[in-house]
Amino acid sequence: MNSLIRGLLTLVGLLLIWQLVVTLGELPPYILPDPLAVVTSLWRNADALLGHAGVTALEIVLGMLLGALLGGGSALALGYSQRARRWLLPVMIASQAIPVFAIAPLLVLWLGYGLSSKIMMAMLIIYFPVTANFYDGLRHTPRGWLDLARVMLPTDRRWAVLRHIAIPAALPALGSGLRVAAAVAPIGAVLGEWVGSSAGLGYLMLHANSRMQVDLMFAALLVLAALAVGLYFVVDASLKWLLPWHPANPEITEIE
Repeated sequence: MNSLIRGLLTLVGLLLIWQLVVTLGELPPYILPDPLAVVTSLWRNADALLGHAGVTALEIVLGMLLGALLGGGSALALGYSQRARRWLLPVMIASQAIPVFAIAPLLVLWLGYGLSSKIMMAMLIIYFPVTANFYDGLRHTPRGWLDLARVMLPTDRRWAVLRHIAIPAALPALGSGLRVAAAVAPIGAVLGEWVGSSAGLGYLMLHANSRMQVDLMFAALLVLAALAVGLYFVVDASLKWLLPWHPANPEITEIE
């Protein structure tokens, strides 16, 4: 309850700052509309916003699921096989040097204007955080646990150690990667919609921009932010339920 109250107070404070900037700066609506105009546009275009939000939400969720599966599989391959580390790890690191928005036109060209290119875009954006965090967790399994497992486990010890010791120990790190993925997954979907699409919040924002409907652009942006925040909290709550043995510590230790 306290967190909800703090969140509402923060929202009210941001709206007041927004209104003050518009009023004191005497900004015209086509530069920065006031919060009331955005809320009015949100109400007036609720049906269109919900329809486009459903498309974007589907792209985000499917991209996140596929990216998490691919990232988790890649991390397991890196943790299990030294040969995979030699070949796959340099490719992964080099791929991060390519700007994501530079890939979007190619994906639209190859996969078309439908959902596939946007799902692929979201998947590519979250792939590296999931892989990097999960692999880092596998690498930092406590040495004592590994030594004990190698003594006690029978045949095929490498896979048994990975399955029974390293993976459970690395699940909190995977959870951190999924939280990051939930925060950045909307970026991929919207980038894909900006490059080429026929539906989605990014598509709606582009059309509103071409018609100078800045209030509608801000309304779509608020809906997108609500989607991202909702997805993050769903992922966070799911991880707390799935990993009850690793509760988050809300206390911050002060450094003197």
